[in-house]
Amino acid sequence: MDINKLIAGRVLALREARQLSLTSLAELSGVSRSNISLIERGESSATATVLDKLAGALGVTLASLFEAADASSAPSPLRRAAEQQVWTDPASGYVRRHLSPAARSPLQLVEVVFPPGQRVVYERMARASDIHHQMWMLDGVMDIACGEQQWRLEAGDCVAMREDQQIVYANPGSRPARYLVGLVTLPVGVHAAD
Repeated sequence: MDINKLIAGRVLALREARQLSLTSLAELSGVSRSNISLIERGESSATATVLDKLAGALGVTLASLFEAADASSAPSPLRRAAEQQVWTDPASGYVRRHLSPAARSPLQLVEVVFPPGQRVVYERMARASDIHHQMWMLDGVMDIACGEQQWRLEAGDCVAMREDQQIVYANPGSRPARYLVGLVTLPVGVHAAD
């Protein structure tokens, strides 16, 4: 399936499930009504920053916008490599592979390959859920800023963050960085175990 069509269907389905008009979603996300309409029709390849704003306004993780709707009553607990959705951010060129199977789980896994010299900024957004995020470096170097905290991550390093503040990803190296992201979504007010 074309990834832009998949994203289009997910954004539209989530917006309709929440009974939001295009105007309401535009106000909540800060993304223009016309841009949302283009995305929902699969006529625009939205950037990671735009998709993150839409995901936040819809109360889901960015990773969930890449999930295919599964019509079966028992989604498979297995997702083969050939079935994993791959998307490239048109602005930075970073590539994300959605690893998680369709079976319901609070955990989502995403593999990212981030080009050298690129930077992506995810704005702080009020979210309807509490998203915990861990990033494990597999190869290369990444500079991460989460709110006021900053780290340089190298292969083997792992950092835990909450998606309740601005997060900046930058690859200062001369070769692509590769990392695994684990996301857990909790209802607001429910805290992850220490």
